[in-house]
Amino acid sequence: MSIQNIRKEVMLTLEGSIDTFVDKFLITPEKIWQPTDFLPNSQKDTFMNEVEEIRELGKELDDDFWVVLVGDTITEEALPTYESWLLDLDGVTQHPDNGWAKWLRAWTAEENRHGDVLNKYLYLSGRVNMREVEITTQHLIADGFDIGTASDPYKNFVYTSFQELATYISHNNVAKIARKKGHKALAKMSKIIAGDEMRHHIAYTEFVKEIFKIDPSEMMLAFQHMMKHKIVMPAFHLRHSNEAKGSLFDDFSTVAQRVGVYTGFDYVDIIKKLNTAWEIDKITGLTQEAEKARDWLLKLPERMYRITERMVMPNTKFNFKWMIPA
Repeated sequence: MSIQNIRKEVMLTLEGSIDTFVDKFLITPEKIWQPTDFLPNSQKDTFMNEVEEIRELGKELDDDFWVVLVGDTITEEALPTYESWLLDLDGVTQHPDNGWAKWLRAWTAEENRHGDVLNKYLYLSGRVNMREVEITTQHLIADGFDIGTASDPYKNFVYTSFQELATYISHNNVAKIARKKGHKALAKMSKIIAGDEMRHHIAYTEFVKEIFKIDPSEMMLAFQHMMKHKIVMPAFHLRHSNEAKGSLFDDFSTVAQRVGVYTGFDYVDIIKKLNTAWEIDKITGLTQEAEKARDWLLKLPERMYRITERMVMPNTKFNFKWMIPA
């Protein structure tokens, strides 16, 4: 049997438990928070006062912070791209009865709220050029991106396990900064978004754990492949209006590290956490090639940490079209 067919069989086996995963890790629309729970209520007389408070508090947060918040928002709003490539995995079909498609649609529906609430908040803040933000978002969705996984579910689930933890870290750090500046509403909003991301991260790590039980060697090799080629960030193709695809990502990444929202050390820490979550040091029955992959993965965080320590973030003032001077 080919590797692709084996993966399809594994996905079919796991699909039998998908309803359990949906019930355990996702929340129905009636019970979960919705964006309006965190935004000024336009039907109340206090609406304008609440908006004015957001605008005044927003002046206390510097441009670097707003750039990161815009980038996080755009990344969340590019959700159609992520759903489309996940629906193309081996073992997944868009048929209504397909369990994996059911999971992906419900996961997408939860994630959709993040970009929704952040976009509205940016609009009310008065600190950003929303038209430029919207242009960047449209470009990011239209440009698509290649995460180097093709239709391999093993590699894709490594990616989503990693990326959901990365977005948790980013939103959680935004919440910490906002709270320190007295921006309680934004802090609360970002914190609850981070909670969603952590719940989704745990779900995807559970999928990988189950695959390790069934097909340990191929899962180990898939994990190594993703770490060797590095995780491509969803915002990798960020660009302004009338600029080349991806021309903005390096500047955005530098600002995110400078602010302390998402750094190279966070990247290394995620690798360590995945090694621990999947207990790769304890997995048995591996082929010789997979054993070598395991050894490489266990040594990787320390090697990457030494490289990250030598990195120096420039204090360059970048010109982001998204920004309006305070």
